[in-house]
Amino acid sequence: MTRATFITSDGERIELDCGSEPTMMRVAVANGVPGIDADCGGSMVCGTCHVHVPEAWLAKLPPKSSMEAEILDYVPEPHPNARLSCQIPVDEKFDGIELTVPRAQR
Repeated sequence: MTRATFITSDGERIELDCGSEPTMMRVAVANGVPGIDADCGGSMVCGTCHVHVPEAWLAKLPPKSSMEAEILDYVPEPHPNARLSCQIPVDEKFDGIELTVPRAQR
């Protein structure tokens, strides 16, 4: 079982069982995590599901595609550890990951 913790912009920690969801974005949406808008539904065209990933987890994730990197250039308050949660797969190797939701998605 893969578990993830989403940390909201006000510091609330939401610990979730990822179940059979394919991506961390789907986990967040299915559980009503505040601040994950996911306007495009995971099509990687809007950036409204971006999160900040701790350094220790960043290297374990699949590399950013050029499209993901481009989208992240246009999010409010760009962050060097930003990733689109629609591009973070639910996988046992990410069990325990913590993802911080930024103050704004647009």
